[in-house]
Amino acid sequence: MTDVTGAPADVLHTLFQSDQGGHEQVVLCQDRASGLKAVIALHSTALGPALGGTRFYPYATEAEAVADALNLARGMSYKNAMAGLDHGGGKAVIIGDPERDKTEELLLAYGRMVASLGGRYVTACDVGTYVADMDVVARECRWTTGRSPENGGAGDSSVLTAFGVYQGMRASAQHLWGDPVLRGRKVGVAGVGKVGHHLVRHLLEEGAEVVITDVRAEAVQRVLDQHPSVTAVADTEALIRVEGLDVYAPCALGGALNDLSVPVLTAKVVCGAANNQLAHPGVEKDLADRGILYAPDYVVNAGGVIQVADELHGFDFDRCKAKAAKIFDTTLSIFARAKEDGIPPAAAADRIAEQRMAEARASR
Repeated sequence: MTDVTGAPADVLHTLFQSDQGGHEQVVLCQDRASGLKAVIALHSTALGPALGGTRFYPYATEAEAVADALNLARGMSYKNAMAGLDHGGGKAVIIGDPERDKTEELLLAYGRMVASLGGRYVTACDVGTYVADMDVVARECRWTTGRSPENGGAGDSSVLTAFGVYQGMRASAQHLWGDPVLRGRKVGVAGVGKVGHHLVRHLLEEGAEVVITDVRAEAVQRVLDQHPSVTAVADTEALIRVEGLDVYAPCALGGALNDLSVPVLTAKVVCGAANNQLAHPGVEKDLADRGILYAPDYVVNAGGVIQVADELHGFDFDRCKAKAAKIFDTTLSIFARAKEDGIPPAAAADRIAEQRMAEARASR
C-alpha cells in the first residue's frame, strides 16, 4: 500500500476536497509485481461494514480514479441505507484496461489489499469485473461477494439489479401517470450490457416499446438478435432526443444527466441502473424545473447490492427478489416525501438515507 503522504499533489487535492463527503478512510494500493494500482474508498461504516463493488477501468489519471472511488463510495452509503441493509458504503477502483491488464496475479494482489482492511470493506463486482474475478479475489480475501455458486456465492447480481430498476420504473409510472403499467410506453435504454439487456427483457415482457444504444456494437447486436422488435439508435445523444420517449434509462457509466443532456431530454421519467447519474449538484433541480421525474439512481439500482449482502448470510434468491421488489414502495415513498417537502426526489432520498445513518451513529 502507498501511504497518502507519498501521493501526487493532484491526488491529494482530490482526496481533501471539501465536497467529497467526509470519507472515513481512503487506501491507495500498489503491487509492483502484478502491476496493481487501485483505490479503496470507505465513505461510512455507521450502519456496518462498507459494502460496494470493484470497478476496473482505464482512468486517464490517478486523480480521476480517486475522484471516481470517492463518489462511488459515497453513493454506496446512501444506496445501502435506502435498501435497509446493515452496511455502510465503500467502493474500489482498479486502474487499467480490464481486457489487457487483468491477470490472476493482479486480482490475487487486490484480494490481499482488501483482506488487509480486516472486514471493514466487503467487495463485489462492478464495471469491468465479473463473477469469475471475484472467485479469484476470494482466494485471498474472505470478505468477497458476487462469487459463483460453485464457490459458495450467488452468481450474477445484474439480474436483480435490472429487476429493481424495473420496479423503480413502475413506481415512477404510478406516480406520474397513475398506473404502474409500462405497456405501450416508449423506453430508451442507454447501455445494454450486464444490467441493461435484462432490463430490456422485463420491458418487452410487459409490452413496452424499447429503443437502445451502446458504445459497443456487439452489445447492441446481441439484443437485436434476441429481440427483433427493439430499435437501435447511433448514440446516447440520439436516444435522449427520440420523439415520444416516455422513459430514459441510463444504464452505463455516470454523469448521464448534465448541462448538455437535460435541456434536450424528451422523456418525462429518468430511471436507470447507472451510478452517479447526476453530473453535479443542481442537475436534480434542472430536471424538476423541466417537469422530468427523476428516480434516484442509488435507490432503484439497489437490487444487486441486496443480493451480494444476502450472500454473506447464505444466499436465497426468492428472499432477495422479494426484498428487491420493495424498491417499488421505496421509490413511491421518496416521491411522496419530495412532494411533502417541496424538494426534488434526489434531495428527498438523501434526507431519508442521511437520517438513517445519523440515527445509527447516535445509537453507537
